[in-house]
Amino acid sequence: LMQQFNKIYSCNTRAIEFYQQKYSNISQRISYLKNAVDTDIFYPLQPEASWQKHKIITEKLNLPITTKFILFAGRLHPQKDPILLVRAFAALFEPDAHLLIVGDGELAEAIKAEIVACDVSEKVTLMGSLRQEQLFDLYCIASVFVLSSLYEGLPIAVLEALACGTPVVTTDCGETPNLLTAQSGVVVQSRTPESISAALSQVLQNPSAYTATACVNVATPYTAQAVVGDVYQHMLSRWEEKQLAASG
Repeated sequence: LMQQFNKIYSCNTRAIEFYQQKYSNISQRISYLKNAVDTDIFYPLQPEASWQKHKIITEKLNLPITTKFILFAGRLHPQKDPILLVRAFAALFEPDAHLLIVGDGELAEAIKAEIVACDVSEKVTLMGSLRQEQLFDLYCIASVFVLSSLYEGLPIAVLEALACGTPVVTTDCGETPNLLTAQSGVVVQSRTPESISAALSQVLQNPSAYTATACVNVATPYTAQAVVGDVYQHMLSRWEEKQLAASG
């Protein structure tokens, strides 16, 4: 199957290395392709506008205005390991923190049971599946976006959060650790509740160290326009090379 294609893309650099080694005779056909974020939908708000959204959402959820939101958005699937996330949140000593879980999937009931078992029912809200504009509101009011995955490529939710100016805490998997800077998030080296909890606490307690500008700068190379432009430019260059070879 691999031999049939002129160009093969992956959004995971480790996968690229694996397939280039495995199929060395066609390694030049295999390239890294960035996932992209639509910055017409996901972008940073001015502080006052973000505060107004924060106020509306805390009132809607009947939470104190001082609430610091931790956001997860993704499939409730073993790959994303939301059970680990709930356990990490339960280990977090931040009285104003509240976890928002957006998404649906096969682990929905198991997550509900884990929330009860960890005694954090009043500090976790399951949001279900949301439209993009609803998710945008949550990115804008979240203090940190968290990814607890076992394995990944380059999650679009991470790019969306960063594009909205929200720092990211992630386990050490996929492409996210390769793009985060010290000012845009924290990579957790150990997949334990305590390690993830410590990283979340680090971001929550030092908000000035993780600026919206730094987050947006990380997401900028992944805008839809930039990514698609690079792909088409590469295709055009290959076509021009073939035309030149044919004419010569």
